[in-house]
Amino acid sequence: MALPQGTLSHRYRGEHPLRTLLYLFHPDRRRVALAVVAFLGKHAPVWLLPLITANVVDVVVQHKPISVLWWNSAVLLVILVLNLPLHVLYVRCMQGSIRRTGTRLRTALCHRMQQLSIGYHSRVSAGVLQAKVIRDVESIETAAQQTADNGLAAIATLSGGLVVIGVQAPAFLPVYLVVVPASALLVVRLRRRLRDRNELFRQQVEQLSSRVTEMTTLIPITRAHGLENAALHRMDRTLGEVLAAALRLDRLNGWFGSLAWVLLNAIGVACLSGSALIAYYGWLSVTPGTVVMLSAYFSSLTSSVTTLLTLTPQIGKGLESVRSIGEVLQAPDLEQNDGKAHVEGVTGRFEFRGVGHTYPDNDRPSLTGFDLDVRPGETIALVGGSGAGKSTVLNLVIGFLRPTEGSILLDGVDMESLDLRDYRSWLSVVPQESILFEGSVRENVTYGMTDVPEERVRAALRDANAMEFIERMPQGLDTVVGERGARLSGGQKQRLAIARALIRDPRVLVLDEATSALDSRSEALVQQALSRLVRGRTVFVVAHRLSTIRNADRIVVLDEGRIMEIGSHAELLRRGGAYAGLQAAQLA
Repeated sequence: MALPQGTLSHRYRGEHPLRTLLYLFHPDRRRVALAVVAFLGKHAPVWLLPLITANVVDVVVQHKPISVLWWNSAVLLVILVLNLPLHVLYVRCMQGSIRRTGTRLRTALCHRMQQLSIGYHSRVSAGVLQAKVIRDVESIETAAQQTADNGLAAIATLSGGLVVIGVQAPAFLPVYLVVVPASALLVVRLRRRLRDRNELFRQQVEQLSSRVTEMTTLIPITRAHGLENAALHRMDRTLGEVLAAALRLDRLNGWFGSLAWVLLNAIGVACLSGSALIAYYGWLSVTPGTVVMLSAYFSSLTSSVTTLLTLTPQIGKGLESVRSIGEVLQAPDLEQNDGKAHVEGVTGRFEFRGVGHTYPDNDRPSLTGFDLDVRPGETIALVGGSGAGKSTVLNLVIGFLRPTEGSILLDGVDMESLDLRDYRSWLSVVPQESILFEGSVRENVTYGMTDVPEERVRAALRDANAMEFIERMPQGLDTVVGERGARLSGGQKQRLAIARALIRDPRVLVLDEATSALDSRSEALVQQALSRLVRGRTVFVVAHRLSTIRNADRIVVLDEGRIMEIGSHAELLRRGGAYAGLQAAQLA
């Protein structure tokens, strides 16, 4: 299947979602057309049966030739036998088209999310995007499936029945065009009243669920204070309210349900009696079979109109999901790399020239006037209080953010002109909380790499001080770490993250609070691993504990987005400035 992301993202421009939906189904238009034809064929017995019944009744009552009976029966049997292959064809074409369209949408969304900037992802929660990929697409599939199944059935019955009435009893056609929609609207109105009352009862049941949760949570306090009877009395009162509401709802459902049934059938009886009187007194040329046919069509046509009216909320929900997905497909906040210079190699020399950055929703710059030359293989530590600009610098180095003023040169070339995807293949990041996925140790360490020799994996794990706990695992490198590394401790996860960085042999390394959440023993093991990782590489490190960066070549002290001091650990302590103040505060 060709990747449709570019086409979809280019196509969606906020037009009416129905037009977008039609466009999404365009690749399967022939299959959808074939499915509609197959459905009309398989559904023919439903709207033809009243006509065939009328013909059979006329054979019996009017003693028409018996061959009419055999021909009508034969036609009905043939279309009944054809139902199975036509239904299979319909399901294969229509359901297949719906599933393929859903897959195309999910593929487009996933591709788009990979292109959207980190700024976009920081503003839009992962849960929202996950809901668009899963629930919104599922809602579109459900709406399309119900519209196809129920909508086509209603349209086929409605159109087929009206055509037959128009041919067999044209005088009754205007009556049906008025009475059938009026009856359907009456039924829908009664059902809406029931739905509103059921919604209120659902809310009461949800409140009951909340009370039960509250009661179970408070059991230790309830027992400790001897308040069991008070808790039960409160619960009994809530249960009594729900019981009373349920009984009222049951009576109301029975009343409305019976009323709708009586009214609908009364109108049906009126149609039957009216057509029978017309036939009895010979006011119109109406046969007994036509009377039966008109009575049968009233029920089926009313049911069809009711189905079409009740489909409206489901279709509206599906179209709203199209709009929701369109918010991602048309989002302009993309990281643009196409057409930019490829990065064949990196030595690790960075030049920051008056770099500043201001986030879109903030008037105050997070970084301003940042000037720094970084030599290849140099370790630069960034320190400062919360909001000083440390994370902004790291995100600029990774390329997640672009300078809003000034420029950053990598090996003498402005990073703005480089394909950052190439550049990042020479970079590794060890974050504060390592991100692992549901897979084995080997798969997590070699993520994104293929055909990595086992010895290379083991070497990276040894250098990361990780083999000591992996060798104790029952399946070694093939041990599954659990979702987000749930089966590992914080220190173990960090060492796997370091092994993942080591195996890539990066030229640029970013360490973001890599040991801040660890106990002293785990921190010591991780620091040993980090000391091997930083050798010969350009390193940018942010650390909360100043003791972990004392060996950095230079320490950059930031405050409110500006550089306050630059120097080695010893130099900055001798100056007695901002860094010395931070050091004294931590020691205190």
